Amino acid sequence: MTSRKTRPQAETPPADPERRGKRPTINDIARLANVSKKTVSRVINDSPFVRGETREKISAIIAEMGFAPDPQARGLAFRRSFLIGMIYDNPTPQYVVNMQQGILDAMKGTSFELVIRPCNRQDPHFLSDMRNFVERQKLFGVIMPPSVSEDEGLIEILDELECPYVRIASIALDEPQSMVVTHDNVGGNAAARHLAELGHTRIAHISGPSLFRSAHERRRGFVEGLAAAGLKLAPQYNREAAYTFETGVEHAAALLAMNPRPTAIFCGNDEMAAGVYMAARNAGLSIPGDVSVIGFDDSAMASRMYPLLTSVRLPIHDMGELAAAKLIATTRERRRHPPQDEKTEVTPVLVVRESTTKPETR
Repeated sequence: MTSRKTRPQAETPPADPERRGKRPTINDIARLANVSKKTVSRVINDSPFVRGETREKISAIIAEMGFAPDPQARGLAFRRSFLIGMIYDNPTPQYVVNMQQGILDAMKGTSFELVIRPCNRQDPHFLSDMRNFVERQKLFGVIMPPSVSEDEGLIEILDELECPYVRIASIALDEPQSMVVTHDNVGGNAAARHLAELGHTRIAHISGPSLFRSAHERRRGFVEGLAAAGLKLAPQYNREAAYTFETGVEHAAALLAMNPRPTAIFCGNDEMAAGVYMAARNAGLSIPGDVSVIGFDDSAMASRMYPLLTSVRLPIHDMGELAAAKLIATTRERRRHPPQDEKTEVTPVLVVRESTTKPETR
């Protein structure tokens, strides 16, 4: 007579993986809650398609075990990661750091992580490299400061890959939901008016590279501000540099060697303004006694130089934070119920310090 097989007893839930020295996984949560992995995933991602009591049970187990979803693992489930890429080609280190910090501040309390990708838009492989980067990382989205934000070829690739993005630029280049507009021309205008009000008439400008729309916008605002005061930017006083300290030194040295030399110089960023300080010192000239200087960005160095640098303040940290917050908000729920006002703008302001004064009368 064949003995009846006894029915196996219900499996005892495994010990807490944390107590075994292992990080708990979504499989552990599903097993302890006696549900599928898909149900756990729905709870983690706040899906409405989970019954209340089941949601509470899973949430309690997650809290008790200290479970934290792995961003890469979540990304595999959604065919997209929880990584946000910042693609930049800005040569100014402080600008990049300030923007990174703003983005990271916006990510606090979320599952998102930041991936930094420097690039060179003039590299012949730029677009193919960026496509590979976005596809390889399965990016949730991309934040683009100037001048990468101005590259329409890159925008076409992101649209093709259905990768959300936010562009930070001096003028509106896209739909409001994809833009943070900085109105750089307003800052250039304020710099010109300040120098004109002090009585300067021989005023020079060291701009950023022509590849950057910000350089054009800052120059445009500066020229318009001079025109409002009845002044012009003389061709010999108009120099194109590269947003770097070294090019600031180079072009300032040429300007200060002129006869007559300019009594004031407006620089497209603070790095180049620091270069003017060096060139003035090398030429035995004083700031602001012999030449007044204005920078742009109002980076940390502006208040650490001697004399303290007058600069146009651009809230770079806030720009990064706003862009990240806007990108993170690109959820399905938001697409179903978009906010009424998607517009995001910042306005630069002039911060007057010690590097500008009235010109000497000769």
